[in-house]
Amino acid sequence: MLEPTRIQLIGTALFAIAVLHTFSTKFFHHLAHRQSRLSGVWHLLGEVEVVFGLWAMVLVLCVLGLSGADDAYAYLEQQNFTEPLFVFVILVIAGTRPILTLAQGLVETLTRWLPTPTAITCFVLTLALIPLLGSLITEPAAMTLAALMLRDRYYKAGLSNRFKYATLAVLLVNVSIGGVLTPYAAPPVLMVADAWGWDLHFMATMFGWKAAVAVVTNTLVLALLFRKELAGMAAPDTTSKEAPMPAAIVLSHVLFLVGTVLTSHHPVAFIGLFLFFLGFVEAFDKHQEPLMLREGLLVGFFLAGLVVLGKQQTWWLQPVLAGLDATVLFFGAVGLTAITDNAALTYLGSLVAGISDPAKYALVAGAVTGGGLTVIANAPNPAGFAILRGNFDDESINPLWVLLAALGPTTVAGLCFMVL
Repeated sequence: MLEPTRIQLIGTALFAIAVLHTFSTKFFHHLAHRQSRLSGVWHLLGEVEVVFGLWAMVLVLCVLGLSGADDAYAYLEQQNFTEPLFVFVILVIAGTRPILTLAQGLVETLTRWLPTPTAITCFVLTLALIPLLGSLITEPAAMTLAALMLRDRYYKAGLSNRFKYATLAVLLVNVSIGGVLTPYAAPPVLMVADAWGWDLHFMATMFGWKAAVAVVTNTLVLALLFRKELAGMAAPDTTSKEAPMPAAIVLSHVLFLVGTVLTSHHPVAFIGLFLFFLGFVEAFDKHQEPLMLREGLLVGFFLAGLVVLGKQQTWWLQPVLAGLDATVLFFGAVGLTAITDNAALTYLGSLVAGISDPAKYALVAGAVTGGGLTVIANAPNPAGFAILRGNFDDESINPLWVLLAALGPTTVAGLCFMVL
């Protein structure tokens, strides 16, 4: 293990504090309701999307105090913020009414074709089909669409607290593994695909079908466990008092979405496209709802903070990964993903010299398997939290309950990747 610098030790300590902070947000929300004098401070500390950005700012201030402004600026400029910017843009575009209308129409069409109860069928398709579509439209877009559809059709209908947490956990796991059918949609795969020569055929045959089995299994088990609660719900209302969405508007939004995906490695291109998108939305505002700019910015801030703090973890993470065999590496990756970020984990693994093919598979399989355990485990997770948290008690999601609820679907995913 490399001898850490003073800044690396500070960064690791702050990273550990940030991880603990994410599990304490529910506590701060309680304080906000009990102590009105400092409610603003407690609300701020209770915002899970603020956590890593807040502690990243502390790290930058430490660099500023120890090394001066030039080093602080240089450190920030050395970081790659493409992923936070991309997630922000794709979340806003995917969360628009035309895209949501298209996704809902697809689910409703399939629901009508299947001879099963409508409420249950729609629930299963939303929680299985949309995450698997993440392999085409990227995981952040799939998370945004699935979370919005679940919020509007099920969470607002008054699900029990157990069902809410179980559904969120399955959503996080399904999105994390649902993007591995292609080499570009899942952040942890994207980090290694070029370096290791993993193409579409490799991903589909080595990961994709196993992920599909796990996604469907997780969803069906959840629907079976809560079948009485689902059966007691009214079928989703597919009628709308609003004027039909023009096909040209839907097509335009799809093109913006596709263009953003195709330029996902080039922020200059997709940010420019996004600015054009904002103008387009303003011009056709009667077919729009308020954009999810606040949610997108908070998620982007969270991920940017993760990038800044995560950079200081290489001194201990990379030697740990290099010293594990394939089987241990899989379980190690699952556990480490819960307290880091699966894309950062696989990127560090790609830097390990002479890593074997079984170890490569184990690292990525473990990283995507553990991607639903915590809010920080997978880049799209903060988007799901931001969209759904308003439907939980105190408008706050307890990370510990998410972790416990995710153990079951995570186990299913791990068995599919390691046994099938």
